Amino acid sequence: MTDKITIPKLLEKKQRAEKITMLTAYDYPTAQVLDQAGIDILLVGDSLGMVILGYENTLPVTMEEMIHHTKAVCLGRQRALVVGDMPFMSFHLSITETVRNAGRFIKEAGAEAVKLEWIAGAADKTRALVDAGIPVMGHVGLTPQMIHRMGGFKVQGRAADERQRLLEEARRLEEAGAFAIVLEGIPAEVAREITHNIGIPTIGIGAGPDCDGQVLVTHDLLGLNPGKPPKFVREYAQLRQQITDAIDHFKHDVELGEFPSEEYWYK
Repeated sequence: MTDKITIPKLLEKKQRAEKITMLTAYDYPTAQVLDQAGIDILLVGDSLGMVILGYENTLPVTMEEMIHHTKAVCLGRQRALVVGDMPFMSFHLSITETVRNAGRFIKEAGAEAVKLEWIAGAADKTRALVDAGIPVMGHVGLTPQMIHRMGGFKVQGRAADERQRLLEEARRLEEAGAFAIVLEGIPAEVAREITHNIGIPTIGIGAGPDCDGQVLVTHDLLGLNPGKPPKFVREYAQLRQQITDAIDHFKHDVELGEFPSEEYWYK
């Protein structure tokens, strides 16, 4: 087991041009596997609303659901840094409420940082969290909690004014004390410009190869979700089909009386 991942170590990785790896985790066994594989950051994403709970999008996810899953992930990791995702409306109303909710991730669940998507006032809230001792990962570009305003999951930053806006948002988050920023769903050249113009790590998802690190939803990477994956996803396995085949085999054996056979019962 290598040394514990800390925020200073992530900053050192950027300085040494070493890539950072981040994957989503929502439960204890997955956290164990990812941690033992050497993944740097485990993100307990509000994507669990869609991946685990079956919601249409991330908006219904509650603080209680996030705390529940983050606790399980924290119990399963030893080395990785765990980041809890601030769900919709947990940081939108006031700085006081933002700090209170973020503090729950640290105090109750055991996370070491929180992530919040860019909204108006995000820089001020980031600064307040950092002042309270809560590390913050920012998130700009395609921000799923704003899908109704964006008109769906659409690439951001193609127009010149949008490109400048994203760079400014990233700079403001850095100035406010964020230790890293997720860049989601933006053109590769925009992600490259942001990465080269800020001093903290960028973690890309659908943002090209030049970010300081990459993140995917683990269920996408493993081929567990139905349907065609998004353009930016590489499926490294096809576990949904493998699981289906295994269950079909079990069903067949039970129905024909072939399971349990003698080696699987007690005498």
